[in-house]
Amino acid sequence: MPELLPYQYVVMRCVPRVEREEFLNVGVVLYSQAADLLEASWHVDTDRVRALFPDLDVARLCDALGFVEGVCAGDDRGGAAATQSLGQRFGFLKAPRSTVLQPGPVHGGLAADPRAELERLLDRLVR
Repeated sequence: MPELLPYQYVVMRCVPRVEREEFLNVGVVLYSQAADLLEASWHVDTDRVRALFPDLDVARLCDALGFVEGVCAGDDRGGAAATQSLGQRFGFLKAPRSTVLQPGPVHGGLAADPRAELERLLDRLVR
């Protein structure tokens, strides 16, 4: 039986009008300290976004998701947050904020392959 590694994840939500409490899931960030992994995966269905939020700047949403990827990867796209440890970066990404891209609540689980679990979660919760 393969070793199961603990992980935590948040679903990234497009929330163009916070006061309406309407959102669309657009990505997942998964953190596994045991696997030394912090990774984001996302999918923006432009037609769906525009059907729900016709005034939303989809390019701005994609830029925000690119920033999340940069924080996870520890590269220039993530700015100063990308220089922290994996755990601190996940803490930054899971913190509530009032922008068009917001994290949902933190969930956890166990997986033999956390990277494959990230893609499974994206298929299940976003696509």
